[in-house]
Amino acid sequence: MTINTQQPPVAKKIDYVLEKHGDKRKDDYYWMNDKENPEVIDYLNAENEYCDEILKDTKEFQADLFEEMKSRIKEDDESVPYKHNGYWYIVKYEKGQEYPLYFRKKETLEAKEELLFDCNKMADGLTYFNLKGINVSPDNKKVAFATDKVGRRQYIIQIKDLETGELLNDKIENVTGGSTWANDNETLFYTKKDAETLRSDKIFKHKVNTNLEDVLVFEELDETFNVSVYKTKTKKFLVIGSYSTLTTEFRILEADTPDGEFRIFNKRERGVEYSIYHYDSNFYIITNSDGAYNFKIMKTQDSETTKNNWKDLVPHREEVMIEDIDIFKDYFVITERENGLNKILIQKWNNSESYYLPFNSETFTAYTTTNLEFDSKILRYSFNSMNTPSSLIDFDMDTKEKTVLKEQEVLGGKFDKDNYVEERIWAEARDGKKVPMSIVYNKNLKKESGNPVLQYAYGSYGHTIDPYFSTVRLSLLDRGFVYVITHIRGGEYLGRKWYEDGKLLTKKNTFTDFIDCSKHLINEG
Repeated sequence: MTINTQQPPVAKKIDYVLEKHGDKRKDDYYWMNDKENPEVIDYLNAENEYCDEILKDTKEFQADLFEEMKSRIKEDDESVPYKHNGYWYIVKYEKGQEYPLYFRKKETLEAKEELLFDCNKMADGLTYFNLKGINVSPDNKKVAFATDKVGRRQYIIQIKDLETGELLNDKIENVTGGSTWANDNETLFYTKKDAETLRSDKIFKHKVNTNLEDVLVFEELDETFNVSVYKTKTKKFLVIGSYSTLTTEFRILEADTPDGEFRIFNKRERGVEYSIYHYDSNFYIITNSDGAYNFKIMKTQDSETTKNNWKDLVPHREEVMIEDIDIFKDYFVITERENGLNKILIQKWNNSESYYLPFNSETFTAYTTTNLEFDSKILRYSFNSMNTPSSLIDFDMDTKEKTVLKEQEVLGGKFDKDNYVEERIWAEARDGKKVPMSIVYNKNLKKESGNPVLQYAYGSYGHTIDPYFSTVRLSLLDRGFVYVITHIRGGEYLGRKWYEDGKLLTKKNTFTDFIDCSKHLINEG
């Protein structure tokens, strides 16, 4: 294809009609669906060449921007250690290396460092590499892990002997990457994908370092559902979850008896979602059943899990959506969302105390993170906002003291968050709804018409884009841009109804919200 530097390449049209449910739709560009078609590849190359030609005068500026953005990133970095089952786990990045290194230390942070994985060595010679699903056995002697070397999210699970450092012969292909150990340290449950659609649809049971054939434990036959398997924080139950857009269903099995039969927690009901958390001899359930569209928390004995046994614990509230819970030996932590803002409620099981973590920012993101230890009084959570780098914080639920373990370091010159102003404003949509926007800009910017704006939004599947900090974004703000995250309908920023008002027959609101917010920004300067 010959490149005309004055005009962009034009894709040819080929008549094609798609027919579904008696409805016909004409698609002249359906031919471009074939990614192996040489004509498709030629056209994409032509688009790229045209782009390069049009932007050639900015190449030096692009290079400067790239170096400026990269200079803010700390290349030799490491994660805050977290403790699990007697070991501290740490992830490190070394300068000049692309991939992480995984370590652990026994009992104390002063103990000798044990290298679990060096992903740089594992990726040597490969054009793509990803490691996920690191899962140490209960006795700390083996670790299951998964790698993808082609980029199609089709992982291979392998098992490493942590005492000898040797890989076992086990190799399980075409999996999601996640796996779960039973309490016997020999049985591994994992999720397999359909070879064509890549839908996670089967749960298998694998006996480590044996020639036994893997056993199919559960198969999800409904094509609208995906499955996964995990273990409760109390280590008592293995859980198989089936998930669709509107409905969930779980199966449970005592982790001490991996060769037993999973039993249904509560049979799926279309439109009823629930998630389960175990503590003592009870399950705690977040669910939207009985019209609780913003979800409520219920409780049932782990021996009687069907819905007729569930009892209300935290009732449904019109203005507050329940998003998650964290269970500790002495504390019960609820993550909520009210008026778009995250709230973390901490209360004792004996009901002697209940309080919210204090957050003073106008627009921010806060959420609990890695809290794997059951018998702990420390809650770990993360906080950041449009002008505040992400912080990882340990909060002592007994003393109410907080310790900032790490704040994202911004390199490349002295960064001062007070140089940037964050706000939350509201625009009126065409149907009268108020749509919130999180905004950040340089404090020296004059708020007047004509300022360049980069506006971003995502409004589908109930996925919420919360206000967050970005080092890359600073290059825009320092050049006079205003950056806006618009919390349009289709996400759950203002609760479950905000999602329902941006899907299916009301999907149009997702797009008109964005347009109306854009007009508001233009009109208000």
